Amino acid sequence: MVISPPMKRVLITGGSGFVGRKLAQALLARGDQVTVLTRDPRRAKGDLPAAVRCAAWNPEKAGAWAEELAIVDVVVHLAGEGVAKRWTDAVKKRIETSRIDSTRLLVEAIGQAKHKPQVFVSASAIGYYGPQPSDKEIDETSPPGNDYLASVCQRWEEAAREVEKFGVRAVQLRIGVVLGDGGGALEKMLIPFKLFAGGPVGDGKQVVSWVHRDDVVGMLLMAIDNPEIKGPINAVSPNPVTSKELATAIGNVINRPSSLPAPAFALKLAMGEAATILLDGVRVMPKRAIELGYEFHRARLVPALESILAPE
Repeated sequence: MVISPPMKRVLITGGSGFVGRKLAQALLARGDQVTVLTRDPRRAKGDLPAAVRCAAWNPEKAGAWAEELAIVDVVVHLAGEGVAKRWTDAVKKRIETSRIDSTRLLVEAIGQAKHKPQVFVSASAIGYYGPQPSDKEIDETSPPGNDYLASVCQRWEEAAREVEKFGVRAVQLRIGVVLGDGGGALEKMLIPFKLFAGGPVGDGKQVVSWVHRDDVVGMLLMAIDNPEIKGPINAVSPNPVTSKELATAIGNVINRPSSLPAPAFALKLAMGEAATILLDGVRVMPKRAIELGYEFHRARLVPALESILAPE
């Protein structure tokens, strides 16, 4: 006899986003109640299952939304400005405000709530580790990098861990390059392939630590349910690939050429400092997830791509 976990009341920020939508669906499917905090409840409602409750919030200042934190068991913080764009001063400000400042605001609101959630699961990113040599394996015990994104991730996680002083368990999910249908990194990668101009980025040797969206959701559920889990977890496949291997796999799955590289100089010209996201790599391993017994849905790249691009 399989015993289902007790129903949980879960609050999600970024719940109408690429990962948040799938998490909300998975939570509802197992009988949990889901509330999404969003700037635009009406718009979010159109992107989410009918059973999801949407509540308005402003991630930049305190407000009535804080009352939502007193009536839930779990908070999952996924909201954040995209980083795959030129990092002007204004963009950097939005990146930091949407991640670090919003996390501080949530933690402060949790501290003031009469009833506190049991766990605060916050998104982070493998950018925490910075660019690394392609043959160097990185896990959760590895030190942080020293570039801009690493600095953002360190401050982001530090803000999230502050919730522990209120007796709330804290988990930080360091998410890799998420592959899935209907958005995310893969949607942008596919554009040149559809134009018969696909290929690796730069020299193609940099390592891409990817993860299927189903496994990000799976690790989020594990972090929510297992009271022994706290601290960072790398949400990546145990089988990272090079940019060239990724391009070849995409080309094979959709039957398109994959030999035209995107020149490094052009990416640097277009994206400036942010080109590091595409041109520099890091071989991140999901050591803690494996130790915790997590079973991957899509651990290998070609079957993962086939499930997205050529579903049965």
